[in-house]
Amino acid sequence: MKNKICSIIFAVAVFFFIITVSIGLPIYLRPFYYAHIEAYELVEDSGFTHEEIREAYDEVLDYLTIPGREFGTGVMRISESGESHFADCKVLFDLNASVLIVSAIIIIAMLVFHEHGKIERPVIAKRSAEFWAAVSAIILPIVLGGLAALDFNRAFVIFHKIFFPGKDNWIFSYREDEIIRVLPQDFFMNCAILIACGVLVISLAIIAKEIVSIKISNKKNG
Repeated sequence: MKNKICSIIFAVAVFFFIITVSIGLPIYLRPFYYAHIEAYELVEDSGFTHEEIREAYDEVLDYLTIPGREFGTGVMRISESGESHFADCKVLFDLNASVLIVSAIIIIAMLVFHEHGKIERPVIAKRSAEFWAAVSAIILPIVLGGLAALDFNRAFVIFHKIFFPGKDNWIFSYREDEIIRVLPQDFFMNCAILIACGVLVISLAIIAKEIVSIKISNKKNG
């Protein structure tokens, strides 16, 4: 019973680690956004310089990811409603970072306990717990990606209604919230693609490792 509980905890921790690390890719890899500035001609479309766009984006991301930072959008105007939406986003960003850290701690702690013989290797149905976590995680981008591919605009709206229930402050004014001029919807679509790719790559790596380990074990036993 103890081993089963540990295996389930380990699998859940690996699952959330895969998801939160993947979500963190477009958040912490700022060059990913910078590449959109020229690719999507944001300077020409917004009327702001390349430096002003980067400054605004960096100030927003600093606020969302670094504790204690004040909110700012550089030289760009922002309404109270727009600022309140970023405050709501910060809650989700902090939640993702917290889950990532906690899941990483659990994974490391359980691996150390296993190394020192305190717990058995986390196994569920004759497969490693991380294998089932990867299989579960890989289903998520496939399902969500399929729905988004059918109608990304609708998926975008549904996402905001789920994570910001009862609020409409995520609907920015093009004139009052100038930051939206440099955050095209295609950027968010590309963020979703990057997250899905992150989940797929990490999950497939874990699954491949499991398959190789089984083959090696079978050869030794055979």
